Amino acid sequence: MTQVPGEPRKSSFAASMKAVFWSFFGVRKRRDYEHDAANLNPFHVILAALIGVAIFIGVLVMVVRFAVSQ
Repeated sequence: MTQVPGEPRKSSFAASMKAVFWSFFGVRKRRDYEHDAANLNPFHVILAALIGVAIFIGVLVMVVRFAVSQ
């Protein structure tokens, strides 16, 4: 599937969240990566990454607080 210049990319925010989630683990098939690169909206990817980082930091803070309180 090739991207036509000027044509909007066809993807959902959920697809961007899924791609970012798997990217955090570093586990991604080349075929899936190429599909994401061709179809994902860059704004959605950046927003999904910021949300993922916020969740990751929140989980780390909760784990540290739990470990320190024991």
